[in-house]
Amino acid sequence: MPLLVSTYSVVALDPLSGDLGVAVQSRFLAVGAVVPWAKAGVGAIATQAYANTSFAPKALERLSAGQSPEDVIGSLIDEDSGSEFRQLGIVDATGRSAVHTGAKTEAWAGHRLGPGYAIQGNLLAGPEVVTAMEEDWLRASDALFPERLVAVLDAGEAVGGDRRGRQSAAVLVVRQGGGYGGFSDRYIDLRVDDHPEPIDELKRLLTLHRAVFPDG
Repeated sequence: MPLLVSTYSVVALDPLSGDLGVAVQSRFLAVGAVVPWAKAGVGAIATQAYANTSFAPKALERLSAGQSPEDVIGSLIDEDSGSEFRQLGIVDATGRSAVHTGAKTEAWAGHRLGPGYAIQGNLLAGPEVVTAMEEDWLRASDALFPERLVAVLDAGEAVGGDRRGRQSAAVLVVRQGGGYGGFSDRYIDLRVDDHPEPIDELKRLLTLHRAVFPDG
């Protein structure tokens, strides 16, 4: 079994711009290299717990073919002998959402979801973490999308977050042609791999990104 990616994350669609994104924080080195995946016009995915990273490209391919997030998750866990240890959240480009928290995922583990968002976490301080994250997501609907995603992490951290502590964080937002030079859809792709206050550092990087790339 691979190392446990114990973490909490939000996967979401911005209904105004159509941007898709994932924000994640964990007591795990370089969580941004494992958990967040997204493709403009298709969907966004967080794969975590004993993460099966093959889930993400398969999910994006199946979303592109027209499958719903719920059907995608159903097929992925049916194919995976370790699905009881996995956690997976998906939102597609129309705002449909689905989550899987395996029965053997490290406690406390659980999720919240609704139209346009999926929030999930494992090895958390308790259910209050995902509840606070959901409340923040629903309350801050007028905030800029990337900042809104990072604020959701802050809300989870404020009530305990990952019960082992903190180490890394990331935010990924995709937009058609939104990447550097218009050659990719990676509108914002920021990672804090190892830091005592990863969410604060992620906020600093996002502010810097806005200053350096005012249109991106």
